[in-house]
Amino acid sequence: MSDMKNAITIRLDPDLEKILDRLCRQTGRTRSDLVRDALRRQLSLLRFERLRRRALPFAEARGYLTDEDVARDVS
Repeated sequence: MSDMKNAITIRLDPDLEKILDRLCRQTGRTRSDLVRDALRRQLSLLRFERLRRRALPFAEARGYLTDEDVARDVS
């Protein structure tokens, strides 16, 4: 028995569905596995971008204007 707690239904345009199905065949993974993984990655990216926007004014005030500025001080 699956331990799935919630299910959602999404609609895919035909091109996206073809890509998804092709990747399922190539990787041996299910649609659900690939969609869950893609959703996790997208949500993580959105959270990161939101936090970065919130932190940016504080970083700029301390002279961190580029990724290189940050890398210089943490390397």
